[in-house]
Amino acid sequence: MNARLNLFGNDFAAKALKHFIGVSQAVKDSSLPATTRELVQLRASQINGCAFCVDMHTKDAAHAGESSVRLNLVAAWREATVFTEAERAALELAEEGTRLADAAGGVSDDVWANVAKHYDEEQLTALVTLIATINAFNRLNVITQQPAGDYQPGQFG
Repeated sequence: MNARLNLFGNDFAAKALKHFIGVSQAVKDSSLPATTRELVQLRASQINGCAFCVDMHTKDAAHAGESSVRLNLVAAWREATVFTEAERAALELAEEGTRLADAAGGVSDDVWANVAKHYDEEQLTALVTLIATINAFNRLNVITQQPAGDYQPGQFG
């Protein structure tokens, strides 16, 4: 499979992606746990069918020490017993925040109240920003059909 656009060798793409990466770096520098970041990015990418991001976030999480059991169960997290209550709340927010069109009210008050029990204001801001950003990256990659499978952990710094 060949990508429709070369997002890695295009001057305009490099300029635009620099801003996306800057936002991602701000989230990375926040107090939101790295494990939560990877799980949320993986779940949103699964929902959006972004193979490039599923490949990346699975490999980055595994490289950081995440277990294959937890990675394999992200898609079925509701039935899995391997996630903390805080992680479960973040995954639920990621799902509702990714599937906005599926619920007329967007993210429900119950989901927000649950996630707010586990994260402080900085972490909540980082989590919401992360969900918005991974959805944008997913759309870029899916629309341009970026191929998956060759990513190496840490490839993008």
